[in-house]
Amino acid sequence: MTLTPGGAPLNIAAGIREFAEATPTRTAVIDGERTLTFAEVGERSSRLANHLLDSGLVVGERVAVLLGNRLEYPEIAAGIAKAGLVMVPLNPRLTPAEARYIVEHSASKYVVLDDALSPIVADTVADLGLGALSIDATTIGSAYEDALAAASDVDPFVAVGEQDPFCITYTSGTTGKPKGVLISHRSRVLTFYMSALEYGLGAGRTSAAVAPMYHGAGFAFGYAPVFTGGTVTMLRKWNPAGFLDLIAKDKVQSAFLVPTMAQGIRSLGAEALTSRDLSSLDTLYFNAAALPTALKDWVMDSFPTVGVHELYGSTESGVITNLRPVHMRAKPGSVGHAWYMTEIRIVDEEGNEVPPNTPGELFSRSPFLMNGYLDNPEATAECTTADGFVTCGDIAVRDEQGFISIVDRKKDLIISGGTNVYPREIEEVLAKHPEVVESAVVGEPDEQWGETVVAHVVLTPGASLDVEKIEEHCRTELAGYKIPRRWYATPELPRNAGGKIVKRDLKPPTA
Repeated sequence: MTLTPGGAPLNIAAGIREFAEATPTRTAVIDGERTLTFAEVGERSSRLANHLLDSGLVVGERVAVLLGNRLEYPEIAAGIAKAGLVMVPLNPRLTPAEARYIVEHSASKYVVLDDALSPIVADTVADLGLGALSIDATTIGSAYEDALAAASDVDPFVAVGEQDPFCITYTSGTTGKPKGVLISHRSRVLTFYMSALEYGLGAGRTSAAVAPMYHGAGFAFGYAPVFTGGTVTMLRKWNPAGFLDLIAKDKVQSAFLVPTMAQGIRSLGAEALTSRDLSSLDTLYFNAAALPTALKDWVMDSFPTVGVHELYGSTESGVITNLRPVHMRAKPGSVGHAWYMTEIRIVDEEGNEVPPNTPGELFSRSPFLMNGYLDNPEATAECTTADGFVTCGDIAVRDEQGFISIVDRKKDLIISGGTNVYPREIEEVLAKHPEVVESAVVGEPDEQWGETVVAHVVLTPGASLDVEKIEEHCRTELAGYKIPRRWYATPELPRNAGGKIVKRDLKPPTA
């Protein structure tokens, strides 16, 4: 079934349709020296939609997308949606085996990819007989630009329900095989509008796509500017100096970052900031991992005219909370209040709400929640209550004013000698040490205590691990039982595509 223009429910293609008509000549996407207007994104996405439909795909079937941040990403997402198909983003850092698992688990029938990434899926495409479109060359499948040129530019307006999934995003697999998270059109459209309201995206504004768009948050905050009538400029690969150059070149006003990116900018030194015209920048917002208070203070001090937000959320639940600029200094360590249209419960093991300042597991209910895990009703039931609240497994506290702080992941909790130890508290203290760039605190098995607290630390260049001095620093703020008993220096911490530290990959160094 097709719809007449204007008759569709909430759909992630709608913003492209609207602004291709309302502001056709405005720049929608910038990628280095290449640009696309809204009219061009609208036309090209329709051509892609028709090519996919002409290839025999039917409503609800899945299309895997293997791209980094580049000009084509918004039009591909919109084109898949216009065809009534479901996008399955693939991380370009996946191994061929990991990519094959996702393609097979999602039952993807087609792949759109950057030809440079073809080794990741070449065997899978051949073995499964998948259709493919390749950008820049044709190691696999047909040429992307040739396919668009040959297809109709008339929007097919394929009907899908707003509660139907627009994509299946696979979790990073920090606790085993990744799960496919079903995310609806309604969930993301509302996220786009609320992000425009909160973070200064949309018409007349230029934002940067810095975080990878194959990740849930990276896509939401990279696509939202275009969906709401603004301009997005692509940073193809994270580079601190390159990001600052992008701000100066394209007059970027808003950007979403993860904490490790702020650490990279800080490592450039003050001259990197003063030598560039960064005056256009007025909004920064952070997610993916805890923003240590010391790093947060550096961001606010180094960008004094920029409004800094710290948000908290997950692939399954979308944005859950937001700490706004007005509260950043008054509430260090907090992630703010519930975001728009979001209810939050913090409960004990029996599901009873806990009093203020008492740790409990955080559950949320909002229009941003996932539809569930693909073909995994057991996992969906494990994290969902009967009345529709979902948990990410995080431990939080809420103070008397309603400000929420994430204490730790439930799975990261260390129980040593029967006492709960929350790693994030220790990591916050370590972040204040002048020679510690970042840290990850975990529990290791211990015959006497059950678990013992250990810390993996990344040190500043040239520094050596001085356990005595670091322990002395910790004693100023931590009870003795919280101070790590073992210390490991490491050049970097293992991270997933979203910038989160993968603690299960932390191992003691071998002798």
